[in-house]
Order: sequence, then C-alpha cells, then structure tokens
Amino acid sequence: MGLKPASPLRAGAIALAEAAGRAILEVYARDFDVAAKDDRSPLTEADLASHHLLVDGLKALAPDVPVLSEEGADLAWSTRRDWSRLWLVDPLDGTREFVKKNGEFCVCIALVEDGEPVLGVLHAPVAGVTWSAERGEAAWKRDAGGHERRLFVKTPAPRPLRVAASRSHRDARTDALLQALPAAEPVAMGSAIKFGLLAEGALDVYPRFGPTSEWDTAAGQCIVEAAGGAVLGLDGEPLRYNQRPSLLNGDFIALGDPALPWRNWL
Repeated sequence: MGLKPASPLRAGAIALAEAAGRAILEVYARDFDVAAKDDRSPLTEADLASHHLLVDGLKALAPDVPVLSEEGADLAWSTRRDWSRLWLVDPLDGTREFVKKNGEFCVCIALVEDGEPVLGVLHAPVAGVTWSAERGEAAWKRDAGGHERRLFVKTPAPRPLRVAASRSHRDARTDALLQALPAAEPVAMGSAIKFGLLAEGALDVYPRFGPTSEWDTAAGQCIVEAAGGAVLGLDGEPLRYNQRPSLLNGDFIALGDPALPWRNWL
C-alpha cells in the first residue's frame, strides 16, 4: 500500500520550508554578519530571508490564517488572543548552530487550532531532511531524494535511554536528570531537530529546563505526537499555544514512549 498523498496544507508547508532552507543555505555558504537581538540571541540575514519567504508564502497558502513568526513577534496579546487558528513559525531554529556552521539548525512551521498543534513541519537544510505530520493522520520523514516514510516512536523504549541534550543550552538540571536515570546515553544535538529524531525512534527522551518560545516547539510537538510520543509540561499536560500574553513555554519533557516513568527522574 502506498503512502497517503499529503494534504494541500502539508504539501504547501513542506514546499515553503524547503524553499526557506535553500535561502538559508545561500547565506550559510558564505561569510555573513551576526547581529544581537534584545534578548542577546543571534540574528543573521538568513533568519530574515527565511522569515519573509515563509510569511509571504503562508499568507498565500492560507490567506485567512494569521502568521506569528519569531522575527515578527511583536504582536500584542490583544491582537492575537482571539485567533483560534494561526501559523507559528521559527524561520531558523538554532541560529547559534548556524553561526557555528555545524549543520544542526532547521525551519519550523506549525498550524495551531484552539491551542493545539495540528500540522507540523521541520526541515533541516544541510541534511535535506523534512519531518512532517498532521493530527489524526501520521508523521512522515522525507529524505533528500524526496522519498517519504511513515514514522513511529520507539516503544517500548530501549536501554540505555538515548537522551537529547541541547548543544547550546544544557544546564545543571539536565545533568541531574541524566544522573537520575538508571541508564542513559546523552546525545548532544542543537535545535528542534531533536523532535524529528524522537519521532523516528532515534532518540527516546528530550528534557528541556529553561526558556523556549512557542515557535520552537509547536511543529515538533505535532510530529512527535503523530508518531506516538508525547510532549508534556511538568504538570503532565501537553504544551498549548497562544493561550496567554507570554509566548514562552514552561519546562517540558518530550518522550518517545509515553509510558516512561519520567516523574521519577525529576
């Protein structure tokens, strides 16, 4: 049996993510300047090129759905509080990895409905790999040759557990969790690529203590959930989006096998 064709929205979001990836690689291949944003995170012309391409493309793909992008996120809560549907976009997740030129960065696109991510696309430009999902359908991985396969998380989780540790944001609480696990194999990885690897069964746990923004996690959450996993706040509930004035997530843990006793590790 062949794979079900992508819906127009998923196909369109994939095409836009891959086009943004090509724009990013044009900058990646040469010298570029790095500016600092107000929060001291880096900003490059690749972030901005991807942002403009994605915002324009998503508006054309779904004219009635507003777009909230990291590089255009100065929208007041009074403006977006009544949005029941929106695109959440990180034009270049992992700018620090981009600047280091280690390849561990990606484009993130999510469609959110009533606070829940219902479509997600992650594209890793250097590898040429795209992970995508739609709620109620499935999760998929498309390789650089355009071949697509369905994804499933690894259940039951193997031992030792393969635990993603952020390459640029690892902290003492993550180290403590690794020590609390009976057996763990830390895997250093940057950006939301970690969610794609979790969905395809190449990782088992991704803990994140410390600030992330909603556009960092929405696409990855959709993909992990569609593959059979979970992305949970430390209250045990799935992360939700555009529900409050702040666009920052709380601490969370992403699991390939939702049956893992993660509360015992905290």
